[in-house]
Amino acid sequence: MFYLVLFVLLIVVAVIVLVICLDNSGSNNRHDYSEDHKFPGLFEWMMTPEYKRVGIRGEVKASNAILSVMRDDDRLFTNVSINYDGRPAELDNVIVNKYGVFVIEVKNYAGAIYGNEDDFEWQKYKTTDAGNTYVKTVKNPIKQVKRQCYLLARYLEYYGTKVWVNGYAILIQGNSPVVSDYILNNIYDIEHVIHTPGRKMLSPKTIDDISRLLSR
Repeated sequence: MFYLVLFVLLIVVAVIVLVICLDNSGSNNRHDYSEDHKFPGLFEWMMTPEYKRVGIRGEVKASNAILSVMRDDDRLFTNVSINYDGRPAELDNVIVNKYGVFVIEVKNYAGAIYGNEDDFEWQKYKTTDAGNTYVKTVKNPIKQVKRQCYLLARYLEYYGTKVWVNGYAILIQGNSPVVSDYILNNIYDIEHVIHTPGRKMLSPKTIDDISRLLSR
């Protein structure tokens, strides 16, 4: 009986893995609000170092939170790579709608974080189950997203679309060391910033032009 149950469980697991692989094989990293943000393929996930898996899990969680508050005419682009004047940038999430262009950087830092808004790096303290505390420096996501906004704005302008780019950061663990307008704490913050009229409303043509550039 035990072996029969074990055999059935193995069959179920194999079917689930197959479904995941087939589902992910056709996924696109740039999508509209109606699509789910997915993990990498099974083999790719297994070969990914643990520290990168933590970041990926955080990005998926944040992207799904963004998707949950998006409206019919919102567009979400994930893992966008741009290069302006020889300066590359990787953008976790870019939302484009009539209210503007929004970059949302995601960090999944575990432990206690210390630092100031203007610091280039923050200090992360993590205590293990054995009671050992480790300290390492991590990127200040506020500085990071400001740079991303500048490069994206210049990138879009280079290709003929001049717009203001707004930038924010989400710390999945809720452990930001600062209170800042650049830090989003929950889905209500996300919904508010991406649906509040800004300096200039974007036309459908401008939204299409930006979308084409982000889809390259």
